[in-house]
Amino acid sequence: MKNKILSEIRQALKNGADEKVRESSVKFFKEDILVYGLKSAAVGKIAKTFWKSVKTLPKQEIFELCEELWRSNYQEEAGIACAFSEPLHKQYDRTDFTTFEHWVKDYVNNWAKCDTLCNHTVGEFLMMYPDYIAELKKWAKSDNRWVRRAAAVTLIIPARKGLFLSDILEIADMLLLDKDDMVQKGYGWMLKAASMSESFVKGSPETKKEHLEAVFNFVMKHKATMPRTALRYAIEKMPQELKAEAISRKPSGRYCSATV
Repeated sequence: MKNKILSEIRQALKNGADEKVRESSVKFFKEDILVYGLKSAAVGKIAKTFWKSVKTLPKQEIFELCEELWRSNYQEEAGIACAFSEPLHKQYDRTDFTTFEHWVKDYVNNWAKCDTLCNHTVGEFLMMYPDYIAELKKWAKSDNRWVRRAAAVTLIIPARKGLFLSDILEIADMLLLDKDDMVQKGYGWMLKAASMSESFVKGSPETKKEHLEAVFNFVMKHKATMPRTALRYAIEKMPQELKAEAISRKPSGRYCSATV
């Protein structure tokens, strides 16, 4: 069953491939990548079609199918693997972290794979089992740029829900002086998500304001050494007056009322 589905998925990807899209994708990514040549919407449509057959399989068989898709190194197959693993989140158990970490460390080799897997599959897992944030802090010390980025982008959706603020600031501090622009963008995005009060699903106005202030204070504390790329990402959705103060290289000394 698994091999049949895998073969059919690959045939569908080949049938939908467009040479112009393939050439554009190769130019878009700085890394060498394998692509069939489909736009993300087309990949999503294929994933949705095959999910109707896949979703009835046991979780472990679906994960085995995802493993084969990841192993191919094709961008589109990684996207389908993520589309299959995330809907299983209600079935996640603690042992699944080993599988997700394996995918991050062994198969993620560009920002798109990193963000698609970590925003959803790994992010859902962390919200179910928050003590595994300790593992993210280990990722932040990795020699692999994508694992370090994963430490941050895994917390994007939890951050928007008002979760894990102290851990977010700790991971941002760990990554603060990272010289890799993909990591800088990753933790800057994480800080931005934590500051975006309009994105909170839960939380009082006071809690929302506190999170914005905490991120602003973090930026103000570190702006002399924080890479400009990370800083600009972090403050992108802040009120204009806070953005202006954060972007200024002049020392201010003014902080919002909340402390980091």
